[in-house]
Amino acid sequence: MNDMVRTDYDILIVGGGIAGMTAAIYASRSSLKTLVLEQEICGGLANQTHTVENFPSHISIGGMDLMENVKEQMTHCGADLIEVVEISKFDVENQTKTVVTDEGTFSARTIILAMGRKPIHLPIEADWDEHIHYCSLCDGNFYIDKDIVVVGGGNSAFDESLYLAGLGVKSITVIEALDTCAAAGGTIQKALATGKIAIKTGTRLTGIDPTEDSAVIELTDAASGATKSIQAEGMFVFIGQKPATTEFQDILDLDQYGYIEVNSDMGTNIPGVFAAGDIVAKRYRQLTTAMADGTIAALEAHRYLCS
Repeated sequence: MNDMVRTDYDILIVGGGIAGMTAAIYASRSSLKTLVLEQEICGGLANQTHTVENFPSHISIGGMDLMENVKEQMTHCGADLIEVVEISKFDVENQTKTVVTDEGTFSARTIILAMGRKPIHLPIEADWDEHIHYCSLCDGNFYIDKDIVVVGGGNSAFDESLYLAGLGVKSITVIEALDTCAAAGGTIQKALATGKIAIKTGTRLTGIDPTEDSAVIELTDAASGATKSIQAEGMFVFIGQKPATTEFQDILDLDQYGYIEVNSDMGTNIPGVFAAGDIVAKRYRQLTTAMADGTIAALEAHRYLCS
């Protein structure tokens, strides 16, 4: 553990995405001793977004660049940060909240949970893991001039397909089990206009048979049950995310999908425990809404400490 990092804090923030980092900025500026614990690197899913064009103050900016700017501001404000930390235990039910990690045990009177969501993995077993990906920005360059499959029909699937097409992928087949794709109509039309992206709706991916340098992908028509196969050299999966709340199933109030239930002040059913960002049960999940959650959670944590 870094000798400069304390073990006792006013506030612990678990998760270094935009919600957690925004909370840390507000907490630090309120003179609270603040620690951010991030199990990977700061930025969360935004790091996997090639271009962000709906963030106020930037007409267009890379997701990783934007998150690096926020991280720099957070540490400038005085928040301590530990990245790539392994968390083994939470204890949030007592007045003092503790988090046990491979870097030490940290405690505070308040905690903000902002661990966000993780991609849902393809529910098919196949000896082809090295060719199945969940981040086009991370792994797309391996598939320049190659044929790939994208699984999923939402905005993420089409945004990532457009990035891959622009990167130089030869062809992309989008597979969607529903009869229609959920992505915005304009985005779908933009994808079709590339001439590289084909869409198969009402189609389930039912098998992957690896060959020497590619795989035979079995597709099944959802209505008729008829099957056909296509060849692909890689696969990108964008079928949604699930909240990182496994550790809190018997502790915090969660909705039917596993998201943390909070009140309008981002408070949970346990005093001193707040939640913010994509981990929270809500309708809209955007960078800006996560920032708002982080702001409110930090201000309410400060009010809780002063009460």
